[in-house]
Amino acid sequence: MCRTVDLHQAVLAKNDENALTLRGYLGDRGTTAVNLLSSPGSGKTALLERLLARAVAEGTPAAAVTADLATENDATRLARSGAPVRQILTDGLCHLEAGMLRRQLDGWLPEGTRILFVENVGNLVCPASYDLGETLRIALASVTEGEDKPVKYPTAFGLAHLVVVTKTDIADAVGFDREAFLRGVEQVNPGVPVLETSARTGRGVDALLDHVLRCAAGETPHTPVLAQEHARHLHSHEHETGPAQANGHHPQTAGQRPSGAGHAHTTDRHASGPGDPHTAHRPVGPGHPQEQEPAR
Repeated sequence: MCRTVDLHQAVLAKNDENALTLRGYLGDRGTTAVNLLSSPGSGKTALLERLLARAVAEGTPAAAVTADLATENDATRLARSGAPVRQILTDGLCHLEAGMLRRQLDGWLPEGTRILFVENVGNLVCPASYDLGETLRIALASVTEGEDKPVKYPTAFGLAHLVVVTKTDIADAVGFDREAFLRGVEQVNPGVPVLETSARTGRGVDALLDHVLRCAAGETPHTPVLAQEHARHLHSHEHETGPAQANGHHPQTAGQRPSGAGHAHTTDRHASGPGDPHTAHRPVGPGHPQEQEPAR
């Protein structure tokens, strides 16, 4: 058991190193990364499609990476917005990692991209522990998932810089207890902003994009209490074991990002490293058979 825990900590520590490198890479390019976490079926793809379309309409250079275990359905859907989109197929891996994301951005991320939305694998457990070099981490929950979602998944919601409620247009129909949900959010992440949205009606889309753009312009996101606790743990653990073994898997905050422009629509799958012969780079859409990598 101890060896298993040590291995997990080593994996997270390595991811933190890669996230730090990725954060610097994005900062040098003037790109703000937004990590979107939710359960499957929360409506984050529909909301992201609206966000991308709005960004394109306003002339904001935005791009998206979307991760799934299989199929490129989400990338095909998001590409309708007119923004550059890249699909990553993880072939069973339940989360994205910073090194994996960096390999997919190399040679693809359009120059001048101001906002990079990263739609993580639908899962509120594994992805919560992996920093992807993001400036803004958003945890989403739909009204159909129940008002106790934040307290059931305290790490995902406790490390979020912003919480977004989706599908509010059917909140009354499903008996969503808004006040109970907000109490749960406050319990695990005191003071975190909460935005209520509907991809169907457009409610909250402008407010959400404005929030993202303010962070891209240098506004400091909310600092979760849980992230502060993780940082203190990391500092203490580094004194005991050294930085290479420290486990400080908490989202970081990057600085100001200038704007730019660019376009590309491609699909990729999880690659084990640069030059991996199994990695496929191809346009999104029909007529492109999928290539997948053996599960890691």
